Amino acid sequence: MSMRISNSTIRTGATACAVVLAILFLLPSCRKDRIYEVEPLPVLPPSPNKDKEKTNEQYAAILHANLFQTALSANELFELGQCIESIGDKELAREVIISNFMNEPDVIIPSDSVMRADIDAFVNATYERFLVREPTEAERTWFRNYIEADPNVSAELVYFSFALSNEYLFY
Repeated sequence: MSMRISNSTIRTGATACAVVLAILFLLPSCRKDRIYEVEPLPVLPPSPNKDKEKTNEQYAAILHANLFQTALSANELFELGQCIESIGDKELAREVIISNFMNEPDVIIPSDSVMRADIDAFVNATYERFLVREPTEAERTWFRNYIEADPNVSAELVYFSFALSNEYLFY
């Protein structure tokens, strides 16, 4: 009884063995192991719950309250809402309204010397006044560096930028 094994049979067997070995080595490497046992947390912006845009009247009323610490009359509020609607470009209308408010004598803005005397306190108060939250450490540091680096930055300019910010448009 003589068995003859051909070269093609040896090659087929070697190929099959190589495939089986490759599968055995690759299967354990496809498993995802938790190395540090850290639970994933969602990363959210500082104020993730602000997702409703203010109406024109809400924007005008809140802006007036932030700048003057008093409420607008119903007639003034209606007129400002109509003004924003009539212009069409809401951002331009907001800029005009902010500018007009800033030019009124009763506006309550700290002086530049008060702002520069304690920049961190000014930044904290501004965030709480306009965005109804505390600034993150990164925001506080950025504003401190920005105000210290440029002597032309005024409290009025900072208030203007907060009133035009995207976050200020939402509640």
